[in-house]
Amino acid sequence: MPNPRISVANSPSGRQSGTIATLATGRTAAIAFALLILGALAIALSPILVRISEIGPTTTAVWRVAIAVPVLMIWMIAEQKGIRQAHTAKPAVPRSLRDYGLLMLAGFLFAGDLAFWHWSVTFTSVANATLLANLAPVIVTGVSYLLFGERVTRLFMIGMLLSLAGAVLLMSDSLTISPETLFGDFLGVITALFYGGYIIAIGRLRARFSTATIMAWSALATTLFLIPAGLLSGESFWPATLTGWAILAALALISHVGGQGLITYALAHLPAAFSSVSLLVQPVAAAGLAWLFLGEAIGTLQAMGAGVVMAGIVMARFGTPRHSPEAPGAPDSDSGPESEPRKEPGKPRSQ
Repeated sequence: MPNPRISVANSPSGRQSGTIATLATGRTAAIAFALLILGALAIALSPILVRISEIGPTTTAVWRVAIAVPVLMIWMIAEQKGIRQAHTAKPAVPRSLRDYGLLMLAGFLFAGDLAFWHWSVTFTSVANATLLANLAPVIVTGVSYLLFGERVTRLFMIGMLLSLAGAVLLMSDSLTISPETLFGDFLGVITALFYGGYIIAIGRLRARFSTATIMAWSALATTLFLIPAGLLSGESFWPATLTGWAILAALALISHVGGQGLITYALAHLPAAFSSVSLLVQPVAAAGLAWLFLGEAIGTLQAMGAGVVMAGIVMARFGTPRHSPEAPGAPDSDSGPESEPRKEPGKPRSQ
């Protein structure tokens, strides 16, 4: 009597199902990559909005997440209500102190990223702070490999190093090496640690919770952690005009809800290491937007650096294993991380 597990897997219908699943996975990853880049472009607008804000950079960061919190909470509640009405899956809600703790951790890491970057630019050049903060891909790649076993190919490593080299070229005109900037440079490295930790945390959380759930709870935590930093900064908390409030609202809705939301969604379908490299498109886009809206010149070296960054991202994409686990238990849809896992042909369901 033939083994049913072997016959299903080797039958034409089994092979066809496997092909369809592979195509679907590839299509999902391609969409996720496009959304990741779109999210990075939305975040690239934030330096310009911070530059023209009527209040200080730290208090601007506070309002960036504080204004986003009610929008994200409404999104999360509406999503959970829609899931219950559709009867398609259990609501992806935190159920224990550990769940809330992990979501708060993501918010803490993002708060650290924002706070340390804003502090670093007061002690070193913006170029130094930005470049050092963009070392996050090295941290994400190392931690993902050592702790979670994410495979890294040689082509991916070349692409990552190429993108980092392009970032150096992009900011080369403004980079400074001086004893006076060492403390600020150190804070820039701390920024990279927090941002790398945030990317890893979000990638792991997306295996269990929806984008709305993660964004809502982490934004609330970020706000609570940033308020003391804003108070200690001595900066004004209140914009003087409606235009000032409109700038803060744009920063919250475009850069945080839109940009970070798209990145959070994508991290369920892409490896964290590759995602962190792809986010190096941010300084490229920021330079282009600064040229468009603020009249900041882009020289030949900066243009070459932008091209090298993009080439590195493409190389890293081709060097990313296509069939490796993206995130353990990653949900097939954004609304049902707790839904019943699919059983693959010929494989017993894991416990």
